[in-house]
Amino acid sequence: MAGNVFELTDADFDDVIHKAQEPVLVDFWAPWCGPCIMMGPIIGEIANDYAGKAKVGKLNTDEARDSAMEFGISAIPTIILFKGGQVQKKWVGLTSKKELSAAIEELL
Repeated sequence: MAGNVFELTDADFDDVIHKAQEPVLVDFWAPWCGPCIMMGPIIGEIANDYAGKAKVGKLNTDEARDSAMEFGISAIPTIILFKGGQVQKKWVGLTSKKELSAAIEELL
């Protein structure tokens, strides 16, 4: 993964989400999904902007089906913002950097 974005798997998903003190933004995506590819640079920018303040990860729904099912991911890209292991906000489809940043700011 590029820069400050980390790759999540079913094996480490719960651990990362529940142990993080800071907000965690997770991009549920797949390599064959055009809109997901378009979100990639935005996710990368947010990871860089909030380095040290929030965690930003990507979860490939083709490889991590259990986590995708647990959060009812039926369309991608879906982006979920967690804090304290709880879902704070969820977006489905292309989402602006401004919208994602504003939601993270509220939790800092």
